Amino acid sequence: MPQWFIRGLRRGVVTTRYPARPEPSARDLPGPPAFRAGALSRHAADALVQVCPSRALTRSEDVLVFDAGACTVAGWCREHSPEAVAPGSEFELATTTRQALLKRIPLIDDPEAGP
Repeated sequence: MPQWFIRGLRRGVVTTRYPARPEPSARDLPGPPAFRAGALSRHAADALVQVCPSRALTRSEDVLVFDAGACTVAGWCREHSPEAVAPGSEFELATTTRQALLKRIPLIDDPEAGP
């Protein structure tokens, strides 16, 4: 656990300044998944939507919508489809708008769907 957080708890500090330098333990934190657009079909996207426990994934037409603000980094999407989902390294997701947390991943044509 970051040391600045523990110090704040001991001192009874409710808010703290953002750390002046990167926290060494941050490199071990899991980040939201990274999706490989070229490997995601509609069929694969529908399967990922079904396995996501936090409902951070939805499909809209030919786009997989990933809500990074709702993601709990459970890793089920990566376990279910490792060819299309990679571990993410981004864990600092501060933004001024909620819309900036929504990522739209284009889907490829389903090879299994047929003509």
